[in-house]
Amino acid sequence: MSNMEYMFQAGFFGTRAPLFMDFVTFIVAALPLLMMGIIMLARIKKYKLHGLMQGILYIVSVIVVLYFEYGVRVGGGFDFFMQDSGVGFTYALAVLIVHIIISIITLFIWTRTIVMSRKHLERNIHKSEGRKTFVGVVLTSFTGIWVYMLMFVF
Repeated sequence: MSNMEYMFQAGFFGTRAPLFMDFVTFIVAALPLLMMGIIMLARIKKYKLHGLMQGILYIVSVIVVLYFEYGVRVGGGFDFFMQDSGVGFTYALAVLIVHIIISIITLFIWTRTIVMSRKHLERNIHKSEGRKTFVGVVLTSFTGIWVYMLMFVF
């Protein structure tokens, strides 16, 4: 197999989706659970480990998004992946746009929370920003799974 052809083999969820979509969707679905585990570290006062794991999760998430974007671009884009869907294109596109907006806002808040964590700890804002980040991750996960379902299940 040359280059990244493996990405476009049949996925493991048993849908029409290629492997890379199933992989990314699995990570997106697991993200809130992983983040909750990392939040629990802070609750039991394991702050250094919380910070380290939060940074690792952030970096892995950015890498997964880049991998996803590469796969979508090389694979033919949204139009191509929607071809065999039984869902209306306009509806699926609207859900995708909502997902993208939520994802971008969440990435911004998560980035700001990590970068400013020292100041946030001193000003007691970090916890509030962390909650916003978590809600954003949950919404990103939900809408990402929704887009996947519209494209490959229905």
